[in-house]
Amino acid sequence: MTSAFEHLPFRPADILLPQNCDYDKWSVVACDQYTSQPEYWQRVEETVGSAPSALRLILPESCLDGPNVETDITEVNTTMTRYLREGRFRELKDCLIYVERRLDNLRLRRGIIGMVDLEQYDYEPDANALVRATEGTVLSRIPPRVAVRKNAPLELPHAMLLADDPAKTVIEPLAEQKGRLEKVYDFDLMERGGHIAGWKLDEAAMEGVAAALSALADPSAFRARYGVSNAGVMLFAMGDGNHSLATAKECYERQKKLTPRENWASLPARFALCELVNLHDASLEFEPIHRVLFGVEPEEVVEALLTCYPGAYRGEGDGHVLRYVCQDSHGAVTVPHPDHQLEVGTLQNFLDAYLKEHPGRIDYIHGSDVARNLASKPERMAFLLPAMGKDQLFPTVLHDGVLPRKTFSMGQAHDKRFYLEARKIRT
Repeated sequence: MTSAFEHLPFRPADILLPQNCDYDKWSVVACDQYTSQPEYWQRVEETVGSAPSALRLILPESCLDGPNVETDITEVNTTMTRYLREGRFRELKDCLIYVERRLDNLRLRRGIIGMVDLEQYDYEPDANALVRATEGTVLSRIPPRVAVRKNAPLELPHAMLLADDPAKTVIEPLAEQKGRLEKVYDFDLMERGGHIAGWKLDEAAMEGVAAALSALADPSAFRARYGVSNAGVMLFAMGDGNHSLATAKECYERQKKLTPRENWASLPARFALCELVNLHDASLEFEPIHRVLFGVEPEEVVEALLTCYPGAYRGEGDGHVLRYVCQDSHGAVTVPHPDHQLEVGTLQNFLDAYLKEHPGRIDYIHGSDVARNLASKPERMAFLLPAMGKDQLFPTVLHDGVLPRKTFSMGQAHDKRFYLEARKIRT
């Protein structure tokens, strides 16, 4: 590894790529997608057939609660070992891969595949690490994911790190360097996944990435930019895969307990493969996720909301405006001088407390039309939230620690990362 990356949490990795196979059958979407649509994964099964595939190296999250989950995990680990023994991979030593993904909507998303140092990542809400979570980690979701990873010889990443780089200094310059770089894959992804191509960075390109990241990580520049005087630098925020990276962290912490401190740096599990993307990439769109309540009396909810926040009033004004619709009416409540950065934080704080004390349930809905339609029936209401601006992500995490769960969505399910690259995580 070039010394330029030694102080950075993102660095080159020994990346495994499949060989002697059909890439369009190898590469499948992230395991946490289509969890309520078994027909999707059935189609993928039919597409892959008996061909070598990342499908055999992952466990869709829809299977985590299945009756045969332990057998499924054993089979995944066995297949990983067999693929390694059969020479299904070629290894690109100490490298970064520049990726261009043409999405189904024809927008181009650029990224870099490398590995993140889990010693410099913390998912706790009050974290002060260089790499931080963007949403609250649900601890109950980690153990079943640890069960999948703890004995696995390989990892396949779907985690996406975000860099706040409005000047486009890190990733975008690589587009002009493709002509001299080795192209390592170029193919169509299945199931509306679009098209993906990747180039192995040479030494000069990696030095450029390191220099640009170092500039973003400069403490004085960071504090001046965000108007904070004593906050630690946050170089990266998690985009997708918060729980995936938290699982990798947990597995690493377990290995540390069994390993002398002087050997921690050499543990493969200390690092996790991921894709780095610029928050300001034109293809990234933050879409709001609305709240729909079932089994409630809308007027009672509104009255409780007004009581929860002293000074709150009906109508729209200065502060956080919380708009709602129900069968017979619509309206808004304004909360002046809110404690949270975003409307969703103010609303979720109230809803969590309300539903602990009152009957009803909540669902998180994409699309305002869907939310309105669901709220058009008796004993239902929807709170329609505004989209969060990209420029709000880093300041909000710095101020509030993490975002409320289900704050935003980055694209559709078929736009999420597809498994392609792998890395050894056990010696």
